[in-house]
Amino acid sequence: MTDDPGSLFCPLEFRYGRARVRDLFSRDARLARALRVEVALAETEAELGMIPASAAKEIADAVANGRVRLERVDELERTLKHDVMALVRALAEVSGEGGAWVHFGSTSADITDTALALELKESAALLREGLTALARALAGLAKLHRATPEVGRTHGQHGVPISFGYKMAVGAAEVVRQRERLDQLLPRLAVGKMAGAVGTGAGFGKHAYAVEQGAMRRLGLAADEAPTQIVGRDRIAEFTNWLALVAGTAERLATEVRNLQRTEIAEVQEPFDEARQVGSSTMAQKRNPMLSENVTSLARLVRAFALPPLENMVQWHERDLANSANERVVLPHSILLTDDLLTKLIEVFTGLHVDARRMSEEVDRSSGGAMTESLMLALTARGVPRADAHEHLRRLTRNPGEGPPLTARAKADAEVRKLLGEAEIDQLLDPVRYIQAAAEKTDRILARLGPLLVA
Repeated sequence: MTDDPGSLFCPLEFRYGRARVRDLFSRDARLARALRVEVALAETEAELGMIPASAAKEIADAVANGRVRLERVDELERTLKHDVMALVRALAEVSGEGGAWVHFGSTSADITDTALALELKESAALLREGLTALARALAGLAKLHRATPEVGRTHGQHGVPISFGYKMAVGAAEVVRQRERLDQLLPRLAVGKMAGAVGTGAGFGKHAYAVEQGAMRRLGLAADEAPTQIVGRDRIAEFTNWLALVAGTAERLATEVRNLQRTEIAEVQEPFDEARQVGSSTMAQKRNPMLSENVTSLARLVRAFALPPLENMVQWHERDLANSANERVVLPHSILLTDDLLTKLIEVFTGLHVDARRMSEEVDRSSGGAMTESLMLALTARGVPRADAHEHLRRLTRNPGEGPPLTARAKADAEVRKLLGEAEIDQLLDPVRYIQAAAEKTDRILARLGPLLVA
C-alpha cells in the first residue's frame, strides 16, 4: 500500500470498513502472526530436546525485539519467489546461531495455515462483538415498542396487526442465532497444523504428535486431526458461508428499514443529521435510507465471496495452490465487509426514529380490514363453519376503499349480528387488543435472549 491517498486502488482502503479491522489484515500483522508460529514451533522443539534451548531463545528474542523487517522479507521474496522461505531466511539472519534451527521439520503450510487460524480467531471475536451489539439494539427497540401497533404485511399488502416490538424481537432472535452458529463453528475454524509435508508429521520423527500439540497449545489453537499438507478447506468454506448467512440477515433487516422508510409508508427513518447531512444533490428534501442501502449492496458482495472457498475444498492430492491466491482476497474482504455491515446496522437501529403515530394511522387506514381474522374466528367459535365464515367476510370486505369501515359493515350485517353484539364487534376489531399476543410473545423472546446479550 502506498502512502499517497490518491493512488489507493481498493475501496476497502478508504471507503468501507473500520481501521480496527483493516489492521487485522495489514502486512505487519500477518508477518507478526507467522513469526509467532515459528517461535511456538522452536520453543516446543526445544522443550522436547529436538533443538538447542539456546536456539529457541535466540529465535524468540529476534521476534520479540522486532529484528525481522518486512522490507527484508520482501527483498528476499523477490529473489526466492517464495513467501515463506523469504520469511524463514529473514528470521534466520537475525537469530544468531539459532538461525540454523528456524523452521526445523515443518513445511510452509504449517506456518501459513496456522497463522491464518490465528487471524480467523481474532476476526471471529470482532464479529461476535458486532452481532451482540446489534442484537442489543434490536432488543432495546423490541422492549420499547412491545405494544406499539403496526400493520403486519404479507406480499406487500396489509395482513393483520402486529407490534413493531415483535418485528424487532424477531430480528434480535435471528442475530443471536447467527452468533450461536459462530460459536459452534469456531472450534472447527480455529485450527492449525504442524504436520510437515503431506500432513503425516514424518519430519518431526517420534515427536510428531508432541510437536503439533505443543505448538498449538502455545498459540491457543486446536490441531487439525486429519490434515493433508494444508488444513482442510471445508473449515474455511463453512466460515465464509456463515458470513454469507450473516449478510443475508443484514440485508433482510436493512430491506425492512428501506421499505418502512418509503414515503408512502414512512413508519421509520434512519438516523439523519439534519444540520449537515445531504440526501440528494438535486432534491433537497430527500432523507434517503443510505446506510440500509449500503448494507444491502455490500451484503450481496459478501454472499458472492462464499463461492471460491467452496471450490477451494477440491485439491489435487495432498495439496495444490489453487486456493491460495483467492483466499488472500476473499477472507479479508468478506470479514471486513461483514463487520462493516454490522457496524452500520448498529448505527441504524440504535438511532432509528419510530413513528408510532404513523403506524397507528396505517392500521386505521385498513378500515378494520386488517382484523378480519379476529372476526372470522369469533364467528367460527359461534358455530359458523370456518370456510363459510371466511367466505362471508371475504364478501363483506370487498372494495375496502369505498364505503364504510369493516366495523360499520359488520354491525350492519344481519348474519354477523345474529351471533355478535356491537360491543363484541368493537372489541374483536380493536387492534390494540389484538396485538397483546404479539406483546406477550415479544416479552418471552426478550426473556430468553436477555441472558445471552450480557456478554
